[in-house]
Amino acid sequence: MAILSPRRRRSAAVSVAAVAVTAAAGVAFAVGGASAGTVSGTLYRDPSSAVVRWVAANPGDSRAAVIRDKIASQPQARWFANFNPSTVQSEVSGFVGAANAAQQIPVLSVYEITNRDCGGASAGGAPDLNQYQTWVSNFARGLGNQTVLIILETDSLALQTCLSGAELNARNQALTTATQAIKSANPNAKVYLDGGHSTWNSASDTANRLRAAGVQYADGFFTNVSNFNPTSSEANFGRAVISALNGMGISGKRQVIDTSRNGGASGDWCADDNTDRRIGQYPTTNTGDSNIDAYLWVKPPGEADGCRYAAGSFQPDLAYSLANGAPNPPTTAPPTTTPPTTTPPTTTPPTTTPPTTTPPTTTPPTGNGCSASVSLNQWAGGFTASVNVTAGSAAINGWTVTITLPGGAAITGAWNAQASGTSGTVRFTNVSYNGRVGAGQTTNFGFQGTGTGPGATASCTAS
Repeated sequence: MAILSPRRRRSAAVSVAAVAVTAAAGVAFAVGGASAGTVSGTLYRDPSSAVVRWVAANPGDSRAAVIRDKIASQPQARWFANFNPSTVQSEVSGFVGAANAAQQIPVLSVYEITNRDCGGASAGGAPDLNQYQTWVSNFARGLGNQTVLIILETDSLALQTCLSGAELNARNQALTTATQAIKSANPNAKVYLDGGHSTWNSASDTANRLRAAGVQYADGFFTNVSNFNPTSSEANFGRAVISALNGMGISGKRQVIDTSRNGGASGDWCADDNTDRRIGQYPTTNTGDSNIDAYLWVKPPGEADGCRYAAGSFQPDLAYSLANGAPNPPTTAPPTTTPPTTTPPTTTPPTTTPPTTTPPTTTPPTGNGCSASVSLNQWAGGFTASVNVTAGSAAINGWTVTITLPGGAAITGAWNAQASGTSGTVRFTNVSYNGRVGAGQTTNFGFQGTGTGPGATASCTAS
């Protein structure tokens, strides 16, 4: 799959100036400490991504542990970049269905616009815009009806130098129609259009491009997929874009920021040749900023930009360079809302008879114990499993979960845990960053396999 090359570094002067003008106008912005944006929930980790497959195939590689713990463990976007109108619906449906089964939010990056990347390292896309609309319509039919995040056509608005006036108008109409098709197919889809990044076009120019492409029908815009700018710079830029949109009568739009490679800012512009950058903030919908719906890993860390390696190819040396020395991911997600400060009501509880349903027969763990529950998503010939590990009334410093698989089932890969064995009874132990679980709290790991998964049982032992 071809994935974009980052745009050449632009001067930040235009963006900084736009922010300064907005501030001078006396517009107040939400800053740190504000509530999160319009999205809440856990992002979906793709169990068949290139990095997950590489880790599973190279357990003895000296780089594998770092790449596994800091990149393969994290949710990243699934890119839909091949022109395949006859199969895209089933591909989308399978991916979204697995995320729905895990009760998590998938991120899908649509990269199929005609004349993609202006013929650069990631050239391609639909042969023409009529066929693009057919592809998008089929894509949209696979989205289901639960929350999904759609990154719609990276660089399609920020990079327009190769388009004539007529071609630009046609592209804007195509993006508007694509947004409406997606929202019509799944009203719970969150659609974000291309906002470039903070060192490319000015905030006012970006807002004009977004308006022309139908952002009024979308949920907002994304930035930084094609660069490595600090999150704070992107957030400031996003606030300026939102202010400019508000001035056009387009309100309620929000930003998502790609933080997959912005943990360092020195070195060459092309990540293929860079050894100084690091992964940035881990993906989350808990941004603490009412203008920002999510920090995402849209460009998968370790997938090349097209400078030294083929665009979109997974390169373990790039992944290791980004992950080595970066902080470990958080073990548990912080709360997304502030606990209420009001006093609980003093009214007497109702005297109605409680429900007669039988409570679960499993005893919750006490002391230094733990429990495990497993949910599976089965398809023809294989399955994925998501396992929750919950501590008892005291914190635990390590855990082992024993999974008993049905006959014929075999494990082919795992994330957020180390597997011992592949069939029958398989033991999963914690990795370095998720062994400690607070009292009553939960951590998660998963695995994939062949055969039939439903019927698997799980038990937990605390270290």
